[in-house]
Amino acid sequence: MGKVRKITLWGLSILSIIIVIAVIFANAYISKSRPLEAGEQQVSFIDDEVVVARDKNGVPHIHAASDEDLYRAQGYVQAQDRLFQMDLARRQASGRLAEVIGEKAVDTDKLFRTFSLRSAAEASYDGYGEHAKKVLGWYAEGVNAFIEEAKSSKKLSYEFALLGYEPEEWTPVDSLTIGKYMAYDLGGRWQPQAFRHWAIHAFPEEKMKDLFLTYPENAESIMTANKEHTVEVAGRFLPELSPPEFNGSNNWVVSGKKTASGKPLLADDPHLGLSTPSIWYQMHLQSPKQNVEGVIFAGIPGIILGNNEDIAWGVTNVGPDVQDLYIEVPHPSEKGLFRYDGQWEKAEIRNEAIQVKGGEEIPFEVIVTRHGPIISDVMYKKENPGASFSMQWTALEPTLELEAIMEMNTSSDWNSFEKALEKFHTPAQNFVFASTDGTIAYKANGRIPIRKQGDAQLAVPGDSSEYGWKGYVPYDELPTIVNPEEGFIATANNEVADENYPYHITKFWAQPYRFERIVEVLREKDDFTVEDMMKLQMDQKNLYAAEFLDAMIDSVQKKDQSGEFRDTLNMLQQWDQVDSQDSSAPLIFHKWMKQLQLDMFRDEMPADVYQLMPGKNQITDELLRKGYNGEESVWLEEKAGIDQWVYDSFANTMKNIANDFGDNQDKWTWGDYHQLTFPHPLASASPLFEKLLNPKKQPIGGSNITVQAAAFKDDGSVNHGASWRFVADLADLSKTYHIVGPGQSGHMKSKWFHDQAEDWALGNYHETLMTENLPDSRVLILQPKGK
Repeated sequence: MGKVRKITLWGLSILSIIIVIAVIFANAYISKSRPLEAGEQQVSFIDDEVVVARDKNGVPHIHAASDEDLYRAQGYVQAQDRLFQMDLARRQASGRLAEVIGEKAVDTDKLFRTFSLRSAAEASYDGYGEHAKKVLGWYAEGVNAFIEEAKSSKKLSYEFALLGYEPEEWTPVDSLTIGKYMAYDLGGRWQPQAFRHWAIHAFPEEKMKDLFLTYPENAESIMTANKEHTVEVAGRFLPELSPPEFNGSNNWVVSGKKTASGKPLLADDPHLGLSTPSIWYQMHLQSPKQNVEGVIFAGIPGIILGNNEDIAWGVTNVGPDVQDLYIEVPHPSEKGLFRYDGQWEKAEIRNEAIQVKGGEEIPFEVIVTRHGPIISDVMYKKENPGASFSMQWTALEPTLELEAIMEMNTSSDWNSFEKALEKFHTPAQNFVFASTDGTIAYKANGRIPIRKQGDAQLAVPGDSSEYGWKGYVPYDELPTIVNPEEGFIATANNEVADENYPYHITKFWAQPYRFERIVEVLREKDDFTVEDMMKLQMDQKNLYAAEFLDAMIDSVQKKDQSGEFRDTLNMLQQWDQVDSQDSSAPLIFHKWMKQLQLDMFRDEMPADVYQLMPGKNQITDELLRKGYNGEESVWLEEKAGIDQWVYDSFANTMKNIANDFGDNQDKWTWGDYHQLTFPHPLASASPLFEKLLNPKKQPIGGSNITVQAAAFKDDGSVNHGASWRFVADLADLSKTYHIVGPGQSGHMKSKWFHDQAEDWALGNYHETLMTENLPDSRVLILQPKGK
């Protein structure tokens, strides 16, 4: 036994040594690819010296003697910190993920090949002016310089080694394709049209009408076309490939007459998916022609949101209807022909073979009608349908956003900034603006279609010239506000034009509670400070509960004959209606609101159609309002009335929470369920990768309807919210305040990898300076070779 024991100990010792050596080797290998952040480096892609000073939060401040070198250095520095993210982004948007990931990415590739983002980017590039093309080229030179350097020195980041490939050369079209992807991510409203087409065939008219937020009027021919030509939806859709229904945001600007400094305050927090690394990359760019700081998507030159020495700006998503579905009637026997005005018209057919890592090439065709691509081929299984959906979308047209960005970066007042916005076509954004001269302004900017018929709630006939677009809302007639009497402007994906506005934008706005809370706070006083703006961005007041909770409690009390829920209802009545992480009330309330939807709709439709169903929150809200206002609804009648529906949902909610968190309600908290995550794209490969690449989960407050936006999945993980928080006081634009969660760097060994994850949860902002002296900075001097 002693001998066996000795052998075992020796074996364990040797195994431990092997493990330690492997860990040391892996650590050294991963560390080797960390970018050079300080010192001096000879490079061949610049003409004159460039200084890159990374401040204590990892924000690179690039100082160059020319715009040429500025954009080259911007490409180089972005690639240092984010090359893998940039490469995945261009591959996803181009439909080329399967080449490096394998069969799992084939459906994603089919979607993006069909949506034709890269084709649209190529068409856009052809329309750019000479200077913009040069900027894209300079930026690509910098990216490619880093790619070549990393390849030759074998310092590509570890993700490339894990997936077993090397990045290709960067091109100007790659940058524009990533821009088109952001238009895709911010939506355009084709999914509601597909769902309503299904609902027309699935429900009696009275039930179907309640699924429209506003039932279309004078649309008999459109309704008839939807009834006569069935496009299969149920069982054929891939809902997991759709972007979030509301990629929302908050922004506001306050006039100097309502601030302590006497100059405007501006705040912005765009709501997008939360990930490692962040979708945003913060930078400061300075040359003799410009001095601008803020954020940009990794892979794109310039600064899209932020400030220069004279102005600051921010955005939220307008969310207009910019994607229309057309019911296309194909020829019964000849492929690629579709009926139009009594004739058979030939569509474009593109062969888009998909390369698959470790597998065979997959043939794939994209069919493009006069309206746009046939999306049924990617949405549904292969078949020969009697009708198909094609999609017209503003982002598939040539657009010039990069030119707008470059002009925005050098604008000095509202007139020059508004002129720059004229080239920002898609996605349509609510821009708020402030300048050091005291001006505050707003514009709902972008291309918004004017339709011959219909209001974008239903797919329209594709076989007739009586339908389609006849232009866009004139630029000078887009909703615009300058220096309003109230002294502030705010947007939160709310309705931005009333019934008197002569053009259709959408009928599908976000729930109003974030906007209402922002306005409520901004009306409270006339001496706002930067700290007040930060506090408002972290505000957790729940106005959703303020509208419905008392009536819902009353419904339960009426039906709770035994008093089973008396203590819980008393606790909810005493709740301050703040979505605090330490409170149990938000856990009950939000799960209850979700359960109302599930109980009303889930059993009425297939699971994938339920996922596709648009506006579940808004439709549920309208049913609650109808019920409590004494109005009739077939849906409510089938649930035995408003009180029974609300009571049954509450009972189901309490049962589900008890199953997950135990019977002791005193120990329930919102933060036990509602937890912040910043998932890395490779983290799902194994528990080890998850531990190494994702920050530790954190309980947080807020929710999808509070100003501190923290939307969550069914498992409670917070995966959507303020991807960047920004506050500027126009009294001093040499310093601004930011949070870029989880951090600036995409490299796991960098101290800036996850250093802002906790800051995001707690609302700890970092100060960014536009000055020469940066405390605790790491300075890299790029010197041109031969000088």
